[in-house]
Amino acid sequence: MDFNLTKEQEQLSDTVQKFVARQYPFESRKAILKSKDGWSREIWAGLAELGLLGLQVPEEHGGIGAGAIETLLTMTAFGRGLLVEPFLPSAILSTVLIRELGSSTQQENHLPKMAAGELIAVPAHGEPTARYELAHVSTSASRDGDGYVLTGEKSVVLHAPSADLLLVSARTSGSIDSEAGISLFLVPRDREGVTLRAYPTLDGQRAAEVRLEEVKVSRDALLGPEGEAFSALAAAFDVGIAALCAEATGALQASLDATIEYAKTRKQFGQPIGKFQALQHRMADMLMHVEQARSMSYLAAVRCTETNAKVRGKSLSAAKVLIGQACRFVGQQAVQLHGGMGMTDELMISHHFRRLTAIELTLGDTEHHLEKFMRSEGL
Repeated sequence: MDFNLTKEQEQLSDTVQKFVARQYPFESRKAILKSKDGWSREIWAGLAELGLLGLQVPEEHGGIGAGAIETLLTMTAFGRGLLVEPFLPSAILSTVLIRELGSSTQQENHLPKMAAGELIAVPAHGEPTARYELAHVSTSASRDGDGYVLTGEKSVVLHAPSADLLLVSARTSGSIDSEAGISLFLVPRDREGVTLRAYPTLDGQRAAEVRLEEVKVSRDALLGPEGEAFSALAAAFDVGIAALCAEATGALQASLDATIEYAKTRKQFGQPIGKFQALQHRMADMLMHVEQARSMSYLAAVRCTETNAKVRGKSLSAAKVLIGQACRFVGQQAVQLHGGMGMTDELMISHHFRRLTAIELTLGDTEHHLEKFMRSEGL
């Protein structure tokens, strides 16, 4: 397999890294987190100008129709800078769902606006009792004339407070854990009957619990065939897992770099702590985890568009398990090697630690994906 980047991919990587370095210094990020929205619309506009919001959007709808490798390069750079904008839920998950399930009219109405940064859409799928099981949907969608009435609750909907559009999964038929019978609906966030309880997540990003109380939507709000959304949801979330793995790799590398630099300057007993052999061994172990995570992020990127759902799911779960373990090990070691300062807001390492912890829990934690992988092996 050829791991060499094309000239265009190298240019993309260089452009994104320079954008992050220039527009997202540590102090600017702290100010963004403290702002009312918790993210920057100016940065969002900049991402749109670079074409990054259109990575998953076909060219005919104003995007660049890029592939998984371009997404990997972008998310790796975002991981280093710890961008808090709603890129994953809107520019990846929701974009893929509308691209794959939407009618030509729905695609024309939404994808160009999303690529231009004029519309933010986020999936509202997870539920309080789902425990990461994708097919666990209790939110109901019952027929109401030519439309539907949605009732239920969605949990930890990332960036829901700033979204214009929610992609709500609801059950039109079948039992609560059945893959068949799940439908997807386009619901404006300000639609009557939709209420949000917003809060910051442990890494400073914003999320919300979403309650739907007899929310009425038209037939045009249905995304794809009724009751057949599960396979598209699984495919989109696998693309999201690959993107998340790439982001983790960037954050892991940044954590390692910061730790090595700190060990060169922090002195104890008259010499830099980086000269102590025991600490050198710990940093070597960190390096090993970072490199293994990088390899698995490549695997995730290559396999995330595999048409065989079982092969794809197995590979993505394997990547998420190993990268989840790396997030925990490298994050904890980085904080410990920085001492008490490692937990303060004054150092970037504490922000990387919180983001790595959040990544390990997002789209299925390590335990969930380990169990999923074992089931795929018949264990």
